Amino acid sequence: MLYPRIIPCLLVHNRGLVKTIQFKNPKYIGDPLNAVKIFNEKEVDELIVLDIDATIENKEPDYQMIQNLAVECRMPLCYGGGIRTIEQVQRIFALGVEKIAISAAALKDPELVLKIAKQVGNQSIVVVLDVKKDSVDNKYKIFSCNGQKNTGQDPVQVAMEMTIRGAGEIVINSINRDGMMNGYDLTLIDQIRKSINLPLTVLGGAGSLKDIKLLVSRYGIIGAAAGSLFVFKGTYHAVLINYPSSAEKNALIKEAYQDFLNQKTLIK
Repeated sequence: MLYPRIIPCLLVHNRGLVKTIQFKNPKYIGDPLNAVKIFNEKEVDELIVLDIDATIENKEPDYQMIQNLAVECRMPLCYGGGIRTIEQVQRIFALGVEKIAISAAALKDPELVLKIAKQVGNQSIVVVLDVKKDSVDNKYKIFSCNGQKNTGQDPVQVAMEMTIRGAGEIVINSINRDGMMNGYDLTLIDQIRKSINLPLTVLGGAGSLKDIKLLVSRYGIIGAAAGSLFVFKGTYHAVLINYPSSAEKNALIKEAYQDFLNQKTLIK
């Protein structure tokens, strides 16, 4: 059975752990391996690691870094960055990674999603869609190249296509909300959730555990991912790797999911 998940997302730039705001100005905040060690102690549900250099610089995935992270990681690990071929996927899985995330390669060649799914299983392939409102028509569009290139593609249509192609999960990453810590883009999530039945994880905007509670209360089974929330603390955003305790997390999820079930009952 699937459960709501609370997922830290780590961005890697020049092998360092960074945080961005609206996909710009990556700020160095530490060593990703040290962050993994701390998250181990905090017993996080799952971890997403995205190398934001590999694809845009047309590099191979950093297999040594991936191996170091996978060896240390005691929770399910999803890695993304620079993945373009089935051979790369197989090599990454051999290092101990549970899921791979692809974005630009899936947009360029949706058939690749189907090929990978046949090789490793649907549950192991995640498609990340970086979404931003188009400044011209104010509609949601998918962007690539770290948010620099407007593909003109509609995220709902692409999410539906990736479902057909065999993706096991969709991650919706809001560029507008990235690093802003002012709440998830519920309008965007509504559109995606109504269109697909796949496991859905959302990223971009979480500023407190209240945002995560609201997300689960609204959607039930969903992945609540966050970057800034789990690497910064306090008004001045001091760097501090953090995550709710097991008791705090379980209580939040239980209460929020019950709210979701109550809403469904009222609707019926």
